[in-house]
Amino acid sequence: MAGRRGRYYPAITPDILLRAYSIGLFPMAEAADDPEIFWVEPEVRGVIPLDNFHVSKSLKKAIRQRPFDIRVNTAFEAVMAGCAEEAPDRPSTWINVTIRQLYAELHRMGHAHSVEAFEDDALVGGLYGVSLGAAFFGESMFSRRTNASKICLVHLVERLNERKFRLLDTQFTTDHLKTFGAIDVPKEDYLVMLKEALAPPYRSFADRSIITG
Repeated sequence: MAGRRGRYYPAITPDILLRAYSIGLFPMAEAADDPEIFWVEPEVRGVIPLDNFHVSKSLKKAIRQRPFDIRVNTAFEAVMAGCAEEAPDRPSTWINVTIRQLYAELHRMGHAHSVEAFEDDALVGGLYGVSLGAAFFGESMFSRRTNASKICLVHLVERLNERKFRLLDTQFTTDHLKTFGAIDVPKEDYLVMLKEALAPPYRSFADRSIITG
């Protein structure tokens, strides 16, 4: 994990957390059972350019089949719980109790959001993140069905573009995210992008909605 980080204890507040996002920091924990969190400031930041988002032909075909009901902000804490679960490709998680409590409060404040995939009223995938100004900071995603989290990501980007957001921050890039167009951005360039995204006019992501298909 390239970048500067330092220990910080659970006295952090939601307002401090929003201030941290506004200057390019985000929190993580060493493990789910570690109550401490630390700030991370990567030297290289992951970003998905909203005007260059790529959806593969196979995923477009899957979306046309409407395998899930997509909902926004209807099951935020359940999505966080799903992201915190162990999975075959994720034997451990950085989402501890402190982080879950902080982001649940941010959700109540209208700054943390979830996009959810439901199958027969069962939550089968989703993602969550933080909105501030015209920036969205993606935190984590999970999937219990093929393509569930991918389809949630597609709907997220559609929503951000509709509402004229300027920045989709993924923290780091992975091979998976690069298939959608994610790029690595040096910290200095990222901070310029962040400043522009936080300048007025401010955007809203906060309402609840249900999108069939």
